[in-house]
Amino acid sequence: MLDQTQQATDEVARVSQALKEAKAKFKTFVENMPLLSPKAIDAMLQALGYRGQEQQRKTLALMAYRHIRRIKRLHLESKERRSLPTKQNVLMLGPTGCGKTFLVELLFNNIFKLPTVIVDVTSLTESGYVGDDARTMLTRLVSAAEGNLFLASCGVICLDEFDKLASASSNARFAGQGTTKDVSGYGVQRELLAMIEGRNIVVPLDYGFSAYGPRVELSTQDIPFVACGAFSGIEELHRVDGKKYGFGNEENRENGFAAEEVGVLQKYGFMPELLGRFSRIARFNKLSGETLRVILCDNLLPRFKQEFHEEGMELVITDEALAHVVKSAERRNTGARGLEAELTFAIEHAAYETFMSNAAAKVVITAQNGGLQSEYFG
Repeated sequence: MLDQTQQATDEVARVSQALKEAKAKFKTFVENMPLLSPKAIDAMLQALGYRGQEQQRKTLALMAYRHIRRIKRLHLESKERRSLPTKQNVLMLGPTGCGKTFLVELLFNNIFKLPTVIVDVTSLTESGYVGDDARTMLTRLVSAAEGNLFLASCGVICLDEFDKLASASSNARFAGQGTTKDVSGYGVQRELLAMIEGRNIVVPLDYGFSAYGPRVELSTQDIPFVACGAFSGIEELHRVDGKKYGFGNEENRENGFAAEEVGVLQKYGFMPELLGRFSRIARFNKLSGETLRVILCDNLLPRFKQEFHEEGMELVITDEALAHVVKSAERRNTGARGLEAELTFAIEHAAYETFMSNAAAKVVITAQNGGLQSEYFG
């Protein structure tokens, strides 16, 4: 009996010590978080290769500044939570390849190095059904924070493919219309309500969700949620009696939303209660051909050229080839994501023929006969 009592005492001491260490580590982390102005954050985004979406960059840069400032005030200045503005959840809409999730990754992973998870919500189902329920994202966030609950409580969750949670009652036409079940539509939306607003959530620490697995309580009061989606087909819901409302219309906005925008998103298949959890909407535009070319030349080509350089060769891509790649991405509506795919085949062919050839050469990629061709010189 004495041995059991001693073991229990030792366990309590161990847990208490681990808690103190985690809290100290978290405080050091918060102290070391850079406090950059929104303008400085925007400049860093551009330095890291983000191009286009000027107004959207500013919106997310300000949101990131507010989050960092709020965390520092709470944990370093001991401010009362009720005296501070609430956390800001953002809903981002825009076509594929326009830079939504890339912006989140650069902001919170690269610049501020916060625990950040990007969740494909199409994998989520309502609790009690086969699949991952909404708490899975918090399990992943705790894992990204290396088990430190204090650190996880100020992390960021990006809900990718958010538009796929639209209820089957949606009137919009999108791929898969009519196949969305309630357990992965309204069911998940209901479970997200409290989590996004900010509550204490019991989180399983194992992905198997064993009934006997360890669980912890995690507060989401300081975890911003950023929802991203293409919302294909939503344009058809913009017109009411021949008049275009909502997105892009800056009039009659309240708390970051125009009243019509809420109505359009409700028609698309979202609960008004869930929409109310987002204080800001950011509408991303399709990237222009000029912006796509800048992304291609500044972000993608240097990596390919460096690879060939390390093989003792020079890679040259003609202006005609660059124009072909950009036009193909525009035609397919794949945005920045389609740029690399267009180049891959021609570059792989050139790499296969020349790598380890022990001969200096110039590899030139040109546009011919409606496609890309590789030529070798040297």
